[in-house]
Amino acid sequence: MRRTWWLRGLKIALLAAVAVTLAGTVVTVLWNALLPGLFGWPAIGFWQALGLLLLCKILLGGLPGGRGGSRHWRARMADRWDRMSDDERARFSAGLRQRCGGRADPAQPAG
Repeated sequence: MRRTWWLRGLKIALLAAVAVTLAGTVVTVLWNALLPGLFGWPAIGFWQALGLLLLCKILLGGLPGGRGGSRHWRARMADRWDRMSDDERARFSAGLRQRCGGRADPAQPAG
């Protein structure tokens, strides 16, 4: 039983190492194939690619153990939308259109 647990842990660690290596290699190859030619940015190495992946995860995906339920915003918003009256929905939609550069009144022609 103990040997099975140890082997399973070793397999998971090996699989994680392969996944990290593959992800770093893919980012390195794509970066070096595209960005120096397009924008004149310098080529990067494997460790820089892993750092870039980590930075993207922190900035775009958050870290595990952060605010609880932050990934379920869509369900929370749908629940909130269902509890709104028709008048509240109309005001919310108008405010959203105004803030996002849309027209305040959809019946009004663009001008």
